[in-house]
Amino acid sequence: MNSEIDIDQIIRERAGKKARWIPRWLTRLVERLIHQDFINVFLRQEHVGVDFCEKGVEYLGVTMTVEGLENLPSDDRPCTFVSNHPLGAIDGVALGGIIGRYYDGNVKYLVNDLLMNLKGLAPLCIPINKLGSQARNFPQQVNEAFHSDNHIIMFPAGLCSRLIDGKVHDIPWRKTFISKSIETQRDVIPVHFIGENSPRFYRVARWCKRLGLKFNLAMLLLPDEMYRSRGNHYTVRFGHPIPYQTFDHSRTAAQWAQWVEDEVYRI
Repeated sequence: MNSEIDIDQIIRERAGKKARWIPRWLTRLVERLIHQDFINVFLRQEHVGVDFCEKGVEYLGVTMTVEGLENLPSDDRPCTFVSNHPLGAIDGVALGGIIGRYYDGNVKYLVNDLLMNLKGLAPLCIPINKLGSQARNFPQQVNEAFHSDNHIIMFPAGLCSRLIDGKVHDIPWRKTFISKSIETQRDVIPVHFIGENSPRFYRVARWCKRLGLKFNLAMLLLPDEMYRSRGNHYTVRFGHPIPYQTFDHSRTAAQWAQWVEDEVYRI
């Protein structure tokens, strides 16, 4: 299979009839911004699944300290792993490698459907598209994921962390993982990934918010942030499982989501 990415093709396919108005110089600029050549050197090795994640971390020269693996359930009951999302790229890849190796590849991400263009990562992904014609399938996609036998990896914030009151922190978590974990009787495993992006990323994200831009310009910087992470060291901490029975009617699902988010940052 041809596992390389072609940003020009991806942009034009998603633009549809408007593609003819997109100049080639603009897509070349995006190619440089995301380091397409650097990424494709790795993709040509055609690693797949958990191996893709582990080799991707290795390719970047990133090292990890992993704490709390002894907290992970050893039985066959599928769980929901929820993590903060400080980096927006390498944190997801790293968790896929760590959790995927522990559970012999029996894991799935709920991810933006754009990541399906990474053919080696695609087998671990359940694509979610909440925009356009595929939006009506969103509830079904989530439901099928939670009713499967796979452990689910989620970043409930939806976006990577922002600089909030001087600290790198997630935006408020969405409640879906609470309601679906209760429905499918999945215990929740809190994960704290310790790391941060460059100051430039947070400046761009802040200005996007101030200007009210609908397009998430900061997201375009995430491949460059991953490129800049080469040689970095990060720490991942797994907390104790939270039984799904914990999430009773004493709080709303949104309040329980906030409670779990607070627990993650306390690990």
